[in-house]
Amino acid sequence: MAPWDRTKGRPEPIRALNLIRETDNGEPLVHISEVCPSVRLVRDSVIPFVRETVGLMCEHAAKRLPEGVYLGLVEGWRPMSRQQRIYDFMWRSAIEAFPERNHAALRRTVCRWVAPTDQKAPPGHCTGAAVDVWLVDENMEPLDVTSPYDRFLAAPTYTLGLTETAQNNRSLLVESMLEAGFSNCRDEWWHYSYGDAGWAVRLGHSDCIYGNAQLEFSLYEELERLHAEAMADRPNPFLPSQA
Repeated sequence: MAPWDRTKGRPEPIRALNLIRETDNGEPLVHISEVCPSVRLVRDSVIPFVRETVGLMCEHAAKRLPEGVYLGLVEGWRPMSRQQRIYDFMWRSAIEAFPERNHAALRRTVCRWVAPTDQKAPPGHCTGAAVDVWLVDENMEPLDVTSPYDRFLAAPTYTLGLTETAQNNRSLLVESMLEAGFSNCRDEWWHYSYGDAGWAVRLGHSDCIYGNAQLEFSLYEELERLHAEAMADRPNPFLPSQA
């Protein structure tokens, strides 16, 4: 892991997330084309739904970017089935990469990267409050935000030692999203949310306004199939040769 500035951002342990009182305001999930048409979908399997306010905030962030730079949505709302699929994949990957670790150590490793589904606080993506975003160019190619490190090694938002280009691009993304009203998970430069338990912990609130959200299965059935296929071919992110 590359060195990073631990004085910035705020940790969000599971126990703190579970203490947040949920008072869902009933705001609907909306298609991003309705509220954030400037945002581009990075992957074919993206389910293009988020809470309405979150979508409007994404549009605000996208409009702040310079010409030729676009906000790319990697992940928005997730059903629990997708969340569990990702968790199971990371669990298998951790077992392969760290066979010497016991169950508790493996769980800490996996939960560092993906929220479990067995806790009181639902994962942020499952509430429609969280988005994973990249900066992309007009050809949908990601802008560099990690050099000289591999993407996974430079995951912390405030990674030290980035190249000037990578740091400038990363700062552009962070500043655009924070100015729009999002909070950032300091462990993942791509993950932002508003209104979920993670947002509440980061900002010191005792309540959150979004809980687990549901969407008609027919609206994302094909996208779930595509996601499952993509996950089957995904390399182990914990192995250095595949990071």
